[in-house]
Amino acid sequence: MFRLVKLCGFTILGAITMGCASTSFVSSWQAPVEGPIEFDNKRVAAVVVSGDETTRRAGETALAREISKRGRAQGVASYTIVSGEAAKDKDAAKKMLQDAKIEGAVVMRVISSEQEISYSPGTSWYGPTPYYGSFYGYWGYGWGMAYDPGYLRTDRVVMVETLVYSVTQDKLLWAGKSKTTNPDNIQKFIGELADAAAKEMRKAGFLN
Repeated sequence: MFRLVKLCGFTILGAITMGCASTSFVSSWQAPVEGPIEFDNKRVAAVVVSGDETTRRAGETALAREISKRGRAQGVASYTIVSGEAAKDKDAAKKMLQDAKIEGAVVMRVISSEQEISYSPGTSWYGPTPYYGSFYGYWGYGWGMAYDPGYLRTDRVVMVETLVYSVTQDKLLWAGKSKTTNPDNIQKFIGELADAAAKEMRKAGFLN
């Protein structure tokens, strides 16, 4: 069995206390890695790919914290190494990351964000029944059939790809696509993604 041990501090991210009911992975993939790959005591870049610099910084700060606080890897927000427009220059980014001694990376990118509308129908009037013949017969029937107008519900569904790389090998180790319904703030969103990703990697045999 291929195993990835203590990957980027995610080994015990499953212990995150916040709920993950709104986040689930719809697909995942793992590389055929021979032997354990560890990032203990090494620098791991937290990368949130976003055209909005504020979102990127907030997301990477949260992700770097998740990488560091529960493992022995050192999470590093990538914007502190490669900032602004420099992120779009692959060669420049490569040199900066190498100079910063980055050995691993966890990358998250929103791939879609859509509204999902669902309708729950109400009850309808079906005409007189035998219960209409007496007051108390109708009383029991009527209250049991009180009209429900139904409702429309609009949810925000966000799809995110999460990728784990060995930067020194320039190799993809694990990938997953997740679905989150009605994400709240960026810190909670990143935490839920990290927790759900850890569970997926554990099921795949990458984590103990």
